[in-house]
Amino acid sequence: MDAVYIKGQVGLYDKFYVTVGLLALAGIGDALVQGGLIGVAGELPERYMQAIVAGSGGSGLTPFLVEKHSFSPELAVKTASSLTYVKDPRKCDTIISFLKESGFSKSHIEAVVKRKPNLLYSSLEKTIKPKFKIFQDLGFSTHDVADIVASDPWILTRSVDDRIAPSISDLKTVLGSNDDVTMMPNIEFLRNCGICSSQIVSYVFSFPRFFLLKPESIKQFVERADALGFDRKSNMFLAAIRMLSSMSEENWELKLKLFRKLGFSEDDIMSTFRRTPQVFAVFERKIKQVTDFFLNRTNVGISFIISHPMVLICSLERRLKPRLLVIETLESKNSLRRKVSMTTIYKMPDKKFREKYVVPYLKELEEVSMSIVGT
Repeated sequence: MDAVYIKGQVGLYDKFYVTVGLLALAGIGDALVQGGLIGVAGELPERYMQAIVAGSGGSGLTPFLVEKHSFSPELAVKTASSLTYVKDPRKCDTIISFLKESGFSKSHIEAVVKRKPNLLYSSLEKTIKPKFKIFQDLGFSTHDVADIVASDPWILTRSVDDRIAPSISDLKTVLGSNDDVTMMPNIEFLRNCGICSSQIVSYVFSFPRFFLLKPESIKQFVERADALGFDRKSNMFLAAIRMLSSMSEENWELKLKLFRKLGFSEDDIMSTFRRTPQVFAVFERKIKQVTDFFLNRTNVGISFIISHPMVLICSLERRLKPRLLVIETLESKNSLRRKVSMTTIYKMPDKKFREKYVVPYLKELEEVSMSIVGT
């Protein structure tokens, strides 16, 4: 049809696009039917799945994952639905094969793909391999790396230049050579304390110098965290250890004194620290401003701050005040069907807050300054 059009028969021009559109719809329909068939077949005896995969002729990502890499039908369909832009399944094959060669078991690979399917379309040379090199430089075993990536596959997509490389470079400067950048005594000790490898690696990238402390010092900080009532199984345990390591005894006492002055009991202070250790890194002035802001409101007491200490980390001027102004304005005009909780107000991501409470009510919020509305 294109050839006919080029010859000057303009009348076929619209039909050409209609045909292309129908082909696209046919392709989408084929993908949906194929995914549906494989999903249904997964509930049936194995011979039905074999028949459908064979009937697919080996084309498409779903049968490719099922046939070559023994993905379950459900996981294959889910993965393919997240990678609709993949034209050549061999690109995914490169990543999966590399993971297998790197010691990843079937369960490791399935965990990675479930959590982050688009990792299969990443660049092996530019994205994946550099991170594995860093893990090796840090002294992690093959099994360690598999466990780390399976529990936190997003770690492979972090920028080497912006985040990881500076951390390693920092360590090289201190220690003098890359061979010494193992920090394994401290890492092994923390793992023996019950802290998972993926969290440790995340902290290595974010706080590399923490792992250069003397093992005796880290043991002391662990003992202090234990004494403060921390559960070693808590995700906050490592955060507490690092926070204690970053504060002098004098600064610790100053923070305790501040919280007492604001009306926190000893139990309240410890509860706040156990929930969110990072709060103790917040400037005293900000802690006081946010606490005063909430305590001056009739419907919020100190118990809310104790239960949600993350609120002390939020920006008062750029998040808390403008959001409360928006909600109070809408409530005063009876624009909302139900009352919005304070937890929702401070926790909701910016984009979602704008979509739910700002964009649909632009008329009602006309009197609110645009600089305030753009939370």
